[in-house]
Amino acid sequence: MTDLATLDRPLAELGTWTLGEIVDADAHIDPPYDMWQEYLPAHLRAKAPVIEEGDECDWIVFEGTRRPVRMINNQAGRTGKDFKMVGKLSEQRAVWDPHVRLADMDADGIGQAVLFGGGPLGTLDDELYMASYEAYQRWVMDWCAANPARLHPIGYVPMRDIDETIGHVERLAKMGFKAINLPAFPQNPKAWETSSNVANMKAGQVSALTGDPQGELQYYLPEFDRLWAVIQDHDLAITMHLGGRVPRFGDAQHFLPDMPMSKMAMAEPIGIFLFNAIFQRFPKLRIGMIESGVGWMAWYTEYVTRTWEKQRFWTKSPLTQSPAFYMDRNVYGSFIQDRTGILCRNLPGGRNIMWSSDYPHSETTFPKSREIILRDFDGIPEAETQDIICNIAKRFFNLA
Repeated sequence: MTDLATLDRPLAELGTWTLGEIVDADAHIDPPYDMWQEYLPAHLRAKAPVIEEGDECDWIVFEGTRRPVRMINNQAGRTGKDFKMVGKLSEQRAVWDPHVRLADMDADGIGQAVLFGGGPLGTLDDELYMASYEAYQRWVMDWCAANPARLHPIGYVPMRDIDETIGHVERLAKMGFKAINLPAFPQNPKAWETSSNVANMKAGQVSALTGDPQGELQYYLPEFDRLWAVIQDHDLAITMHLGGRVPRFGDAQHFLPDMPMSKMAMAEPIGIFLFNAIFQRFPKLRIGMIESGVGWMAWYTEYVTRTWEKQRFWTKSPLTQSPAFYMDRNVYGSFIQDRTGILCRNLPGGRNIMWSSDYPHSETTFPKSREIILRDFDGIPEAETQDIICNIAKRFFNLA
C-alpha cells in the first residue's frame, strides 16, 4: 500500500519481523523524586520535593505547594480508555528502574534508546533551578551505566547565558553525552521565567523546553557563534524537544487542538537557524526536532525554498545555497506514527527522519512497536525502512 489506508489496517494482519535493529530516537526517563535528595548539592537537598502518600493519589510537596502526582507521562501498557491523569506512584510502571526499562525494550524489540526527560526542577529559586540541571545530568549518566551500549542520555542545558551554556557543553562532552537539548528559544536571565506559561506545568519546566520567545537573547545574534563552534567541534547533536509551543497537558478542553500545533511550531526555530545562515557558517552542525512529527517538513522545505527564491534579494539573504540544501544536510526530525512523513521520505526536507516510541508517554507505541512499524511502513523498501528505524538515528546521535 502507498496511501493512508494503512491507518485502518488491523495489526493482527501484519507479518513477521525481518527489519533488523530498531533505534528509538525519542524515549523518556523521568527521574524518581527521591533522586534529588542524592544528586543535589548537600546544602540544597532540604529544598528538594518530597512525596506524600494519599488514598486516591500521591502528592508532590514542594516549595509550599501540594499537587497530585500526574500520570500523563507514564501510560505505557495502558490502553487509551484506561488512561489516568493523576494517581499513585505504585500505579505507575517503574520506568525509573533501568532493569524494567531494558526488559520493556526487549519485549518491544528495541535495540537502543535515546533518552529525554531532563529536569530541571520547576522551582522559582535561581540557585536550586540551575543546580538541578547538573544534578539531572549526573543522575541520568549514572542511570544509563546499567547498559551504556543501549541507553543513551540527552544532556539538558540552561540557555540564559552563552558562556555558562558553553561550560555545560564542554563538561557534558567530557562525560560522554552525544547530544544536548536546547530550549526552542533562549531563556531569560532568570531562566525559570517565561512568557509561555502553561497550566499544570511549573514555569521552570516549560522554560527548559521553550525558553522565552520574547526574550532579549535570541539564537540569531552573532554572539552565539562561539556556542555553535564549540558544539560543532565536539561533534554533538543539538536537540529541541517540542517547545515552540507547549500543549496544555491535563486540560481536556485544549489538549487535542494544542498537540498538532506543538509539532508545527518547531518550524520557527528551524527558520531562525536557516535564514540567519547558522548552518552555512557551521556546516557540520546537526539539529533534531524531536517528537515534532515529520510530515510537515517536506512541505515546509518546499515553501521556504520557493519563498526565498523570490524574496531573497530585497531581504538581503546571506544564503549561498537554497534552504532545501541546508534542510537535507543539517536538519533532522523524529516521529511516532507518521505515515505522511514516511511517504515524503525522498522529498527535500523529508530525508532525515527518525522513528521513535515515545515510551512511556501517552502516545507510546509500546508494547506493539514492531507491529506498528510494519503497518506504517507497509510498501516501503526494507533498506529505506531500516534507515528510518535505525541508521539515520545512529548517524544523527553518533551511535555505534
